[in-house]
Amino acid sequence: MGLFDDDFYSTKVPRRQLRRSSDNNLRWQGSRRRPGWSTLQVSLVSSILSAVVAVLLYSLITGLPSASREAGVSGVAHAGGDPYDRISTAAAKVAPAVVSILNHSEAGEEEDPERAALGSGVIFKKDKGKAYIITNTHVISGAENLEIVTSDGDSRKAKIIGQDSINDIAVLEVDDKGIDAVIDIGDSKKLRAGETVIAVGNPLGLGGTLTSGIVSYTSRMIPISLSQDGIYDWEQEVIQTDAAINEGNSGGALVDLNGRLIGINTMKISDTGVEGLGFAIPINEVMRTVDDLLLYGKVVRPYLGVYTLDLNNPYAEITEEQRKELKLPNHVTEGVIVLEAHGPAKEAGLKLNDVITQFDKQPITSTLELRRYLYENKKIGEDLEVTYYRDGEPRTATVKLTDKPSETEIEAEEAEK
Repeated sequence: MGLFDDDFYSTKVPRRQLRRSSDNNLRWQGSRRRPGWSTLQVSLVSSILSAVVAVLLYSLITGLPSASREAGVSGVAHAGGDPYDRISTAAAKVAPAVVSILNHSEAGEEEDPERAALGSGVIFKKDKGKAYIITNTHVISGAENLEIVTSDGDSRKAKIIGQDSINDIAVLEVDDKGIDAVIDIGDSKKLRAGETVIAVGNPLGLGGTLTSGIVSYTSRMIPISLSQDGIYDWEQEVIQTDAAINEGNSGGALVDLNGRLIGINTMKISDTGVEGLGFAIPINEVMRTVDDLLLYGKVVRPYLGVYTLDLNNPYAEITEEQRKELKLPNHVTEGVIVLEAHGPAKEAGLKLNDVITQFDKQPITSTLELRRYLYENKKIGEDLEVTYYRDGEPRTATVKLTDKPSETEIEAEEAEK
């Protein structure tokens, strides 16, 4: 059945209209026939006009998909086809570019697949004998030995090119021998709520699994805990979908019906009574991270060098006694408490129990806002004016932001204390 199976787009005339037309023709032929026109001529002209109308309607209908593609609406391309056939076609196109990932961090030298952590990845690029794969950072966390398995069952070792824990995106590299498929990159900004999408991945070790659903929400902001301590200190923009996403789907592909990658599946809400709440990182956000990882092996962000606790954090409230120790004025109810100062912050004089309230005279009420201001408004090498309270007195310091040092450099700084 076509998508336009209704009277408006149909070239068939309803029976009741035929009956009415026939009655009218009979009356017209009997009482109002014009000189020089025969019944045969009228029928011929009517047939020609009907054919022209039919051709115009057909052109209109078949022309809609092309116009929709030009407008960037991926969900209605090829709208005249069977949507289930389109799912099958898109799946066949995408499946060879989706791989299973085995993280042998817990298996040691035995490399036992049954003991390896499972995940998914997407081949997005081939260059100079290498194939590059996008996945989630949490899929390769603690990796000692990474293995990818292609859709045809071929297994090979993978190397980590770079990873970013904040955006939860990592890039792997493998030998591209025998790898032909590379996924097409879509545009997540053009997604619409209700658009059909497909998730492809390796849930529970069942590689090549396909699920489908719709885009439930195009740009959802959800709180996350970067340190996994239960305290939300960042927000991740995600695509919400009701396509089934299970353990092992992380790092896999979320694609549209044209087989274009529009998101990287990353998480789901798993709780009693909860269904159809899966999330994918929009591909536009993913590719910005990927570009940095390919160039630098990390995402380049300005580094302040403070570990902080929110002054009004509902999950770790400070006591009245602790507040008295900070000697804060009564009107200061929001800000972040410095727990540790390193690098630029330490050089600028910040230390334990300083309470930061402003950056460049802009209010900073939480660690989340602190990070967002740094990442969205500042660059490496720029100066940052920090307003803070120490022993109840307001102070300012100018901090020159740097690139974040490696974990080894941070550990060396700690050892010098």
